[in-house]
Amino acid sequence: MAEILAFLIDLLHRMAEFLPLPLFTVVAAFVEEVVAPIPSPLVMTLAGSLAASAGQALPYLLWLALIGSLSKTFGSWVVYIIADKAEDLVMGRLGRFMGISHREVEAFGRHLNKGRRDSVVIFLLRAIPIIPTAPVSLVAGLIKLELRSYIWATLWGTLVRSAIYLYFGYTSVGALNALNEGLDSLESIGYVILAVMLALMIAYFYYLRSRGAGLKMVERITHKEDE
Repeated sequence: MAEILAFLIDLLHRMAEFLPLPLFTVVAAFVEEVVAPIPSPLVMTLAGSLAASAGQALPYLLWLALIGSLSKTFGSWVVYIIADKAEDLVMGRLGRFMGISHREVEAFGRHLNKGRRDSVVIFLLRAIPIIPTAPVSLVAGLIKLELRSYIWATLWGTLVRSAIYLYFGYTSVGALNALNEGLDSLESIGYVILAVMLALMIAYFYYLRSRGAGLKMVERITHKEDE
């Protein structure tokens, strides 16, 4: 895995050498989002450094942030769809052995869909630089968060994150490797935060089941599908 990751990172650096900066930002941002092991600061800090080396003015970073966030949002949608279909397949065939049904997972996702509250949570998870993004897309797809709100929150949150990373790269041209290593170390804290959040979510799911709320959620979702 380490060799594959090193190859992908080297490939991104080579792409940066011959692709126009906006095209590199779009392509590399998508690859970074879909291929989870690639460190999330890599592309945008590199793009910011390249913008500074090319003598681009600071406002140019806003353009890169916009196209980069659009590309990353598309990548997160791809991961969301893959996770959604994988959940259908796995829970449909193996759910009974795991003690969790496909309908329960869908019902739990709809239970969590509370409008603005979920949008704010997704926005913050996307905007805070130390939080890795691919696991967020994966969990959102597994529990089927409302797609439209998820996409908008992802877009705006990713825009903030991209702007932060671009600025770091733009102002730290001479110390880019050290900067990325420091950000990668901080991102490991983000994985711990996400693991704790996931554990709390699972605990909440089983709490609802223990009180019979899970069955009521399944009954409601079944009723809606039958109408």
